Amino acid sequence: MEFHLTPVLDIGGLLVSSFVIHAALAIATLLVLNPLLGKIRARRIIWNVPLAEFGMLICFIGLYTILF
Repeated sequence: MEFHLTPVLDIGGLLVSSFVIHAALAIATLLVLNPLLGKIRARRIIWNVPLAEFGMLICFIGLYTILF
């Protein structure tokens, strides 16, 4: 299995770091998950919600970096 990492993406002539794209995907994922977490009332059992969201953000960035 060979990994092909592209450090820079060319979007219409604008060079964008792939980390920025992965971070944007992670933020979009968190925005989609927030209503779901509110609906299942997960915020009641989480002691520090901003810290949990930051941890999920870091995990999603890592996941997208590995997948893409």
